[in-house]
Amino acid sequence: MAPRYRVTLTDEERKNLEALTRNGKTGAKKFISARALLLCDAKPNGPGWTVAAVAEALGVTSRTIEHLKKRFVEEGLDAALTRKEREKLPRDVIFDGSFEARLIALACSEAPDGRGRWTVRLLADKAVELDLAPSVSHMTVHRILKKMNLSLTSANTGKFRQKEMQRS
Repeated sequence: MAPRYRVTLTDEERKNLEALTRNGKTGAKKFISARALLLCDAKPNGPGWTVAAVAEALGVTSRTIEHLKKRFVEEGLDAALTRKEREKLPRDVIFDGSFEARLIALACSEAPDGRGRWTVRLLADKAVELDLAPSVSHMTVHRILKKMNLSLTSANTGKFRQKEMQRS
């Protein structure tokens, strides 16, 4: 079966890849990619190893080598050696800094009528009622308050108490 993508390195590309594999400061992923491209070089003076042999020698799967060759042929040397940047975050950010600030301001405000203090469940319900977010878990409120080192049980919620210095 003929290889799908054929790697043929120019002399300059070969020199750059050899320098990457010899300088001792190249990251592991980039080193393996550079080494794989050098071994897959199909020019008459190149080693021209098979995909399976390269994969076994470098301790990666043959699919990894095929993807590397494809990126090299279609996008070039730089794209093959570096990881593609993410186009978007894995999850959309729902609770940003603005939401956190409004939630903390709410926690620092007076407790609702008939209550001595805010609870995380009351804060979550009030945040939804005030339309700060479509839905909020009480655990999310808890994490935000914990991150800000804000305790709902202290008498002076949201304020720092000055510690008296001991006199000697």
